[in-house]
Parts: sequence; structure tokens; C-alpha cells
Amino acid sequence: MGVVLSSTERKGDARERLLARLLDAFEEELPSPEVSLREIAARTGTSHALLRYHFGSLSGVLAAMLKAQRSRDNEALFEAAQQGSFDDLFVAIWRAYTRPEQLSRVRGFFHVVGLAAHNPEDFREFIDSLDDLTKMLASLAEREGLDAKEALTLATVTIAAMRGLLLQEVLTPTAHSEDAVTLILRISKNQSVPRTHPGP
Repeated sequence: MGVVLSSTERKGDARERLLARLLDAFEEELPSPEVSLREIAARTGTSHALLRYHFGSLSGVLAAMLKAQRSRDNEALFEAAQQGSFDDLFVAIWRAYTRPEQLSRVRGFFHVVGLAAHNPEDFREFIDSLDDLTKMLASLAEREGLDAKEALTLATVTIAAMRGLLLQEVLTPTAHSEDAVTLILRISKNQSVPRTHPGP
């Protein structure tokens, strides 16, 4: 006798298949927030009603695609991080997201983040995925001598600074972000060493 799937499981499988079609259709790019669900459906070879059923809205499509794309990127970055340092991973992340072909995704990221800031509960899955890179960097900082709390703080500040620089790249493409990247690396190098705590 075969396994009987619940309607929730069947819906989840159908959603994942539809998401895979979206990712195949757009590859590394992200649809513009200005396009319609009908336009996305036409490019994907599905119906806008099906997209609305599984993702709720255009914003839901964008958030789901971003989460999946970032998860795929993070797997490659994680592999690189196994043999590298905190600084190596930081530079790899920066280079990955400042490639010209990533511009639509970076713009889409900030669009979805803005929507999530207004309605966090509607974007909970996306929000929960945002700590992945921070955790990766924190684990490397611990490996290089920081305690868990210091490592997490350093990683959190580093990712926040990087996202700020990416936003600056989107808004002001002529900005000189490389100087800021160099400064972040210098700060992390000063921090990523065992601390000596004064005695009582």
C-alpha cells in the first residue's frame, strides 16, 4: 500500500516544484517588483492563479525566490569557509553580491526587507533565513579565538556593515565602498584574536 500524503504535504510539494520552475526561469536574477504575477507566470509557464495560491502575492514570490537563491549561495560559501578564515569568507560574500549580474537580486533583497519591516509576520520565513551568514562568520570567529558572544557580535556587526554598503552600492553606484571594506577587514583582524581580560 502506498503512503497517503496529507493535503498540506501535497501543497508543500507542489509549492516546491513551482518554486523550482521559478528559479529555473529566472536563474540568478529576481523579477522586478514592477512586473505582474501574470508576466511572471507567462515566463514560468504556469498561471498567475497558481502563483497566488502558493505564494500569496508578488511579494511572496520574491521572498520565496530570494530565500531559495540565498540558501543555494550559502551552501557554496559554506564550502569555501571550511578551509578559509573569517576575512576570507567576508571577502567571498562581498564579491558574490557585488557582481554586476547580482544587481537585480540585491535590489530585490532591499525591496523585500522593506516590506518585511512593515509586516514581519507575513515574511517570517524570509526573516528567519537572514541569520545564516552571520552564523557562518561567527563560527569562524570562534575558531580564530573569540568566545561565542564576542564572535556573534563581530559577525552581526560585519554583516550589518556589509548590507549597508550594498545598499549604498544600489543607491549610489559611484560610492567608494572598497575603502570601507578594507576598514571592516582591519577591524575584524584586530578583533579576531583571543582577548586578555583584566583580573578582578
